[in-house]
Amino acid sequence: MFESMNYENILKDMLSKVTSDVDKREGSVIYDALAPCAYQLAQTYFMLNNFIDLVSGDTAVGEYLDRVVADYGIIRKPVTHAVRKIVTSGAVEIGTRWGLGDTTYKLTSKLSTNIYSATCEQAGNIGNTYSGTLENIDNINGITATLTDIITSGEDEESDDNLRARFYMQVQSASTSGNVYDYRNWALDVPGCGDAKVFPLWNGAGTVKVLVVDENLEVDEDLPTTVNDYIETVRPIGATVTVASPASLTINVTANVTLDGTQWLADVQAAFTESLTAYLQETVFEIYNVSYAKIGSILLSTNGVKDYNTLLINNNTANITIDNTEMPICGTVTLTEAV
Repeated sequence: MFESMNYENILKDMLSKVTSDVDKREGSVIYDALAPCAYQLAQTYFMLNNFIDLVSGDTAVGEYLDRVVADYGIIRKPVTHAVRKIVTSGAVEIGTRWGLGDTTYKLTSKLSTNIYSATCEQAGNIGNTYSGTLENIDNINGITATLTDIITSGEDEESDDNLRARFYMQVQSASTSGNVYDYRNWALDVPGCGDAKVFPLWNGAGTVKVLVVDENLEVDEDLPTTVNDYIETVRPIGATVTVASPASLTINVTANVTLDGTQWLADVQAAFTESLTAYLQETVFEIYNVSYAKIGSILLSTNGVKDYNTLLINNNTANITIDNTEMPICGTVTLTEAV
């Protein structure tokens, strides 16, 4: 809005208001008097542009985005702590602390003999990262401990992009009286839920099925229970709700590639696998087929690939149809160098 109000334009406009019989050249008294004022005004207009961005849903960030969406009853999903299972070689007291890598864990309850529930003291996804032998922090002699299963995943604070997407979905959809939009919004309100698809009347009158994936658009085995528990607190009376994860449809890819000499085959395969995974995630709950041509395009655009042939997707050369209760996941990717 104020892009034209820069230092040069402001100073030029100010000098134009001075009569022509006054020396206005750079270094003159009037020039040196007006230049600092023009600079400060330019800074002010720059800040005004930023302020406008910070009060609009499409450009607000951080705490300003929080304030924009709060007017619509939307709250950023907070960071959470992972809860993990720890197996010890003997009995230990609740409250003892153990460490692994950049994380520490505090025992919170006993699950069974020598098996404990522990909360990661570092918030966020980092608590899901490690597993293996733990180091004792509280100097307990003669006891070893191993970090094993994830009981509850730790989640990072919701990103601006995810929060903005939820904001747009709520204000642009007609969410009333427990309709499809309501159930999707309720699912997305749960920390860790990245997307959801709702099937009304999926098993007759009064039934609703909700499929959910995590914020990485992957299956989280614990997420359906968490989402279901929350929906049960807000849904209309009378509805029977089932929350589940989508079934996984594995996509395996093989191809012969001609390299251009700039990359090793292993690096090409790793880069292609990463791009293929990103493409498959884009289709979740949105597109119900995996395009043979699209995967060929991704392979051809991979750095280091000059050409390819004999591209097979699940041992076929056709599009793969995805059921509306499935999500595609990247399986085995095998690239061989053409000779």
